[in-house]
Amino acid sequence: MAALKLHTSSTMDIYSALTETELELPLVSEGISAGFPSPALDFVDLTIDLNKHLIKHPSSTFYGRVKGQSMKDEGINDGDLLVIDKSLDPIDGKIAVCYIDGEFTIKRITLAKNMCWLMPANENYKPIKVTSDNDFLIWGIVTHVIKSF
Repeated sequence: MAALKLHTSSTMDIYSALTETELELPLVSEGISAGFPSPALDFVDLTIDLNKHLIKHPSSTFYGRVKGQSMKDEGINDGDLLVIDKSLDPIDGKIAVCYIDGEFTIKRITLAKNMCWLMPANENYKPIKVTSDNDFLIWGIVTHVIKSF
């Protein structure tokens, strides 16, 4: 069964997280050298299940595919896959998926004295001040970014 697409927009596609499956992949527990190769890599015997490693709250976890470059200076680029946990409390400084005026967006949230700002990480985008006039919700907190090269 494939992940179910729940929402699509110009800024993000959101999918359900399928956590019922298990897939144990080889894990190099010693780390991978960015210098000289290690002969120990010939003896990989540990495994990792990415569902268990990346998802702490299965019933409230979703994936989001980033569209756009508003968070590029945080290393979050067009096409990256986000792991989003809706059960986590919004905390000042966290990167969040927010719903504002009918659109989803990913921004760093700044919370202070009954105010919320959505802060991009690209100088070509302006911060968004959330006011009582906005239809606004902090939908979930980004816990991981999965990149393709």
